[in-house]
Amino acid sequence: MALLAAGCGGVGGGGDDGAGGKVTIRYAWWGDATRAEMIKKSIALFEKEHPGINVKPEFQEYEDFWKKFATQASGGGAPDVFQNAAAFMRKYGDRKTLLDLSSQVDKGNLDMKGFRAGLEKAGEVDGKLWGVPVGANTFSLIYDVEAFERIGVEPGMGWTWDDYEKAVDKLKAEGFQATTPAGVMYHYDLLLRQQGKQFFTEDGQLGFGKADLTAHWKEQYAGIEDGRFVPQKKADQIAPKALLSAGFSKSEYQWDNFIVRFSAEAEEEGKFALAPLPTTDGKKTGQYLSSLFLSGYAKTRHPEEVAKFIDFMVHDPEVGKIMGYNRGILATEEQYDAFEPTGPDKMIAEYEEKVEKAGVIEPMTPQPDGTDVVEAALLRIWQDVAHGKKSVDEGVDQFFSEAEQALGS
Repeated sequence: MALLAAGCGGVGGGGDDGAGGKVTIRYAWWGDATRAEMIKKSIALFEKEHPGINVKPEFQEYEDFWKKFATQASGGGAPDVFQNAAAFMRKYGDRKTLLDLSSQVDKGNLDMKGFRAGLEKAGEVDGKLWGVPVGANTFSLIYDVEAFERIGVEPGMGWTWDDYEKAVDKLKAEGFQATTPAGVMYHYDLLLRQQGKQFFTEDGQLGFGKADLTAHWKEQYAGIEDGRFVPQKKADQIAPKALLSAGFSKSEYQWDNFIVRFSAEAEEEGKFALAPLPTTDGKKTGQYLSSLFLSGYAKTRHPEEVAKFIDFMVHDPEVGKIMGYNRGILATEEQYDAFEPTGPDKMIAEYEEKVEKAGVIEPMTPQPDGTDVVEAALLRIWQDVAHGKKSVDEGVDQFFSEAEQALGS
């Protein structure tokens, strides 16, 4: 109720002018309690250095966040500044929900220099600056170190899908299972990229056919039936905890920064490690750097304060020390140099350094308007297939119908 009330205040961005001439801006994000505590500490630093600006925090889990945001945006009361992702950039940018921050850069309220690995361009779409990156991630296999040592497998750069399948077979022989990635859009995108395709085309349509997805899902469903992959029922029972951190799975494909969450859930230091995606040819992984962003609301009454807040959050060294790699490798040199990673954070840094040195990072697949709907449909329909509620063929037909509608095909 408190979150709902906070989300409804203030037309035109919701930033109210407080007592004493202070400006109040709302900052919303998704994530767990750990991220919330980190961000609240960062907000306290900002308010100390900018006593004329109050920041009102709002946070929820991922799906609830975007459901609420859609309602807020349509009603003209979205947060002044919020966490954003590539899948939503085009969608809300085209709907004129996002503030073009370029003018604030010109006015000196936002510095877009000092970003790592070309990330300063990550939030630019059609010449407009719709988001400023706070971190960068790439995809990985997160695996249980002890289990993989037991089967004598050390996954590394250049390993193949045959190597991975043999590893899963060995895990099964030891009474272990893996997590199927069949419903994960970004994983399937990388598989397609290894084959010279990609999930979305440059003109915003699906870049693969029904036969492609049918073959993929049949292979993954067979893995559930023969006991190599954990059944969907078990995943539902322990959600939102991951199968890997709960001990039911010994490997799971995810963004590399998820190792922080999995390690915290498992409460065991050094339990997990990171490996690059297996390949078809021993070389091409299809991997790219993705990012979380901070975006401003187009109708905010306080664009200058929003820009100053974003600038502080992405450049201030102390904020970098607080946030660490919770949202990925820190995006700016100031924060990257200030933070000394340990534990899972150090593993992420070492992993991304290896991946970058290997030269496998490529440009990101386009994320058209409708990406979020397509991503959710792939996961939901696969879960129905995994539960046996519909056949693979029925699931594929339904996915293509929903995806094409979402993409305006």
